[in-house]
Amino acid sequence: MKKSLLEEAARFKRSIGTKNESSLHKTLKFQYTGDGGKSEVQTGEFVADGRRKDGEYIEVQTGSFGPLRKKVKEFAALDKVRIIHPIPVNKKIEVFDTKGKLLSRRKSPLHGSLWDLFDALLYAPELPLIKNVQIEVVLADITEKRIKDGKGAWRRKGISIKDKELTAYHESVVFAKKSDFTRFIPFKKGEEFTVSSHAQKAGIKRHISQKTLYVLTKMKVINRIGKKGKAWVYTR
Repeated sequence: MKKSLLEEAARFKRSIGTKNESSLHKTLKFQYTGDGGKSEVQTGEFVADGRRKDGEYIEVQTGSFGPLRKKVKEFAALDKVRIIHPIPVNKKIEVFDTKGKLLSRRKSPLHGSLWDLFDALLYAPELPLIKNVQIEVVLADITEKRIKDGKGAWRRKGISIKDKELTAYHESVVFAKKSDFTRFIPFKKGEEFTVSSHAQKAGIKRHISQKTLYVLTKMKVINRIGKKGKAWVYTR
């Protein structure tokens, strides 16, 4: 898979597809659709990113899973669905002028991890519970190409994001059933914990723990059983 992903990335290094599709999105779409599969498949009122030869639907989602809620349910009623979610472990940012001249190149100080999956699941915690649905997280290095055109967001000082490319593959992790998510709970069954104790034991920041426990409670991977002082208490 590692070699294949990088080969696909090389194919799309200088291309941006229809609907402003990034090179990263295209790389993953074609790789996971596979030989004999089809891309941009109309099914009912929705269009799937791809459908494999064996019938499995492929959806590549770089952001929140919220927009996928209706379409994934419709696809899952017909066949298996695999949601591909890339998370940038390392990100390099390149800024160009409007003529294509490279102005700057730097490494982002932010580093992604599996815990970022809960940002995507925050507004769609029910998706992993739907029959026939599985999530595959792709941990990779990404290069983000920007253009200094004055049309971008104010927080980027008018610089627009032009493309994202996959530049290195680390690993992929599949979440096919509810029990796969217990890896995020470093406590034994029946052991009680709070946001603070979870964050400390997992080695993550408090706000990440809050999102994680919210999603896992909605998924019924953990239970919220009461309060200890002002803190909610959870158990597996």
